[in-house]
Amino acid sequence: MRDVLLDLQAWLAQGRSVALATVVSTWGSAPRPPGSKMLIDQHGAMIGSVSAGCVEGAVAEQALDVLRSGTPRLLQYGVADDTAWQVGLACGGEIWVWVEPASRLVSQEGAFARWEQAIAERRSAVRTVVVGGPPELLGNSRLMDSLGADGLLASGEQAGRIEADARALLGSGGPEIRSYPWPEGKVEVFFDVDRPAPVLVIVGAVHIGLALCRLAKGAGYRVVVIDPRRGFNTEERFPHADERLLAWPDEALRGLGVTDAVAIAVLSHDPKIDDPAVREALRSPAFYVGALGSRRTTRLRRERLIAAGMPEHELDRLYAPIGLDLGGRSPEEIALSILAQIVAVRSGSSLADRQPD
Repeated sequence: MRDVLLDLQAWLAQGRSVALATVVSTWGSAPRPPGSKMLIDQHGAMIGSVSAGCVEGAVAEQALDVLRSGTPRLLQYGVADDTAWQVGLACGGEIWVWVEPASRLVSQEGAFARWEQAIAERRSAVRTVVVGGPPELLGNSRLMDSLGADGLLASGEQAGRIEADARALLGSGGPEIRSYPWPEGKVEVFFDVDRPAPVLVIVGAVHIGLALCRLAKGAGYRVVVIDPRRGFNTEERFPHADERLLAWPDEALRGLGVTDAVAIAVLSHDPKIDDPAVREALRSPAFYVGALGSRRTTRLRRERLIAAGMPEHELDRLYAPIGLDLGGRSPEEIALSILAQIVAVRSGSSLADRQPD
């Protein structure tokens, strides 16, 4: 939604009728992943993409019918081998596209306003929308973020299960469709997980941090480097960093406004810097907090923080020793292991906990 939100707001402000098309499921070599979006106005103008061009004309035609009727619908398309080749794919596939009037979403019990707020504040959100089942439920949606939820999806025995699934996907997961038994048979619910671009905060402008900064930028992260030492935290050493903060890490982290789109890697190997960084980071909603050090260093850090009054349950979510056990020892190899663990945690992979001995 973040990719098309400004355009949607502008079109609605201009008084246009707008349909929102969203890829909800794919099979095979589908051109665009679930969650991809396209806007279509009443004249057939389009912004965004649901198929890299191969079926978007057909989606636009259906969208015009949706705007005329006001009734959302789920569309299925097969992408033939020859068409798939033309758009850069090796073979065919299938995509399912949900098309709905944007006016229905905007007016639905505060859900759209919550979505706009989550995007503006760089927080993750998940919209659950009924895309299959009884006609009276089609298009019902609920928007959940870390601060709460708005909208009404459905009532009944399965409603609690759907909400629990949404909460789990909000923590770590991607867009997907799930089926639930219902008195009339079943309902199909699409979980539109919407995450901001991830941020990596590196505490400690050390050699591993240099390598990690380069790798993270290549992976699409916004990188912030925190270190109070002027000789370490320089533009010459970190030319790829989006932001450098010459401050003590606890103060800097409080000023950043850490969200659940942020990963924090504590790397200085100096307790004066690392301890306050770990303490502040673990009290934030950051989706990942890791700290460099051997198992002995990790044990001693834990003992210091507990003695200083930090609850053990807060320390239990610290990834330490940091990184996956890839067997590497150079700064570049250690940086790779850290980034791999961050990616695993963000995607909900079971590999996330495989740490070095």
